Amino acid sequence: MNEFEKAVGDILKNIKGIAAVVIILVLVVLGKSTFYTVEPDEEAVVIRFGKFIGTYPPGLHFKMPVGIDEVFFVKTKRVLQEEFGFRTKSTANRRTEYSRKSFDHESLMLTGDLNVAEVEWVVQYQISDPFKYIFQTSNPTINVRDVSESIMRRVVGDRSVTEVLTTGRVEIAIDAQKLMQGVLDRYDMGIKIVTVKLQDVNPPNEVKPSFNEVNEAKQEQEKVINQAEQAYNKVIPEAKGKAEKMISEAEGYAEGLVNESEGDAAKFTAILKEYKRAPLITRKRIYIETMEKIFRRMENLTIVDSKVKGLLPIFGKDEVASKVVK
Repeated sequence: MNEFEKAVGDILKNIKGIAAVVIILVLVVLGKSTFYTVEPDEEAVVIRFGKFIGTYPPGLHFKMPVGIDEVFFVKTKRVLQEEFGFRTKSTANRRTEYSRKSFDHESLMLTGDLNVAEVEWVVQYQISDPFKYIFQTSNPTINVRDVSESIMRRVVGDRSVTEVLTTGRVEIAIDAQKLMQGVLDRYDMGIKIVTVKLQDVNPPNEVKPSFNEVNEAKQEQEKVINQAEQAYNKVIPEAKGKAEKMISEAEGYAEGLVNESEGDAAKFTAILKEYKRAPLITRKRIYIETMEKIFRRMENLTIVDSKVKGLLPIFGKDEVASKVVK
């Protein structure tokens, strides 16, 4: 009997040990399925029996165990990037290299003036709503690429090839970003476009020589126009200045003549008034003043009485004629 009791005791001890191990294993499994950690660049989407429960930020969180709650981790803080018209890859020494494969089916676009441009661009985006990003679409990456390519062809098709290749690149990127975000919001995909960048815009390789010749001709045209405008800006202001100077001088001369005439008229009126009061005196005074003006111009003057006879020929005939006053 003692041996039997001893055997039963050993069995009970073994059962207790196994039970303890089983309990520990159950607790470990329950612990792993009950708690989960969300990384700093992630958000967690929790689904309970197929129903959306909520979105949770980085940190340690609790959930219902044994498959009741299902957790999806989404990288919402990362900026994702899609490349169009080219591809890059990282080498072993962490350098970025361009793929040699051609992506003309993405980059070749028809412009508004029926020319062709080769457009390469990058779309950077973030996940704004992780639940919508996971469950609103089956393949969000393909959706983003399709929307981006469609919008870029639309924007480029509204502009001339000159705008696309030169001055319109910034405006094209801004318009494409706005239109792209509008389409994604309408699809309710939970994606936010961060930026759209045009990497490289060129004419197709087949027409590059002709396009370069056209650009050179346009540059030469602009150069000639600038030179003509420079000459115009130099000659026209100078001519306008001379014209204004001549007009000012003419106006001054005219004003001087008018003032002088008005002064002479006023003087004549004053003299006439005095003449009417005393004609003889006034006439004599005018005569004397006139003679003074005339004689003041002569250097040598000889006055001879017209009644004198037998005047000696002291002066020459011309001099006598000019200096003898009768």
